[in-house]
Amino acid sequence: MGIKDDAVQVRAQGWRTLAALHNLIEGELERALQAKHGLSVVEFTVLDALSRQDGWHMRMAQLARAAALSSSATTRLVTRLEDRALLTRILCQDDRRGIYTELTPAGEQLWAEAHPTHDAVLREALENAARVPELQDLVTAVAPDPNA
Repeated sequence: MGIKDDAVQVRAQGWRTLAALHNLIEGELERALQAKHGLSVVEFTVLDALSRQDGWHMRMAQLARAAALSSSATTRLVTRLEDRALLTRILCQDDRRGIYTELTPAGEQLWAEAHPTHDAVLREALENAARVPELQDLVTAVAPDPNA
């Protein structure tokens, strides 16, 4: 039993709408974070994930999942951020193959400076997207009005 063409079309349209919203938001975030803080969206995502560890660290595999990156892309990104002294790697004492990553004080400071920019731009991008008829329903689904 196959899937009806209309179901395929509905899913395809949903996917295109999601991709459009993602691209709109990511573009706005990328411009603002680069201009104000010298960070890409994915770099901010890594700093943000590590900032949520409350003084602890993450395994590289966890960080890769949090940033939606492959292991090799995560390793390259961590190396770049480590070269900028924003994070550090720590060898796991229990498992010599395990590597943890955590923010340095400079990384914590940059995250703290960039976080309000990220939140403000995200909020504005979602508000703008909500005014686009094709994106309204999706914006409501992913970011319901907190005042409602």
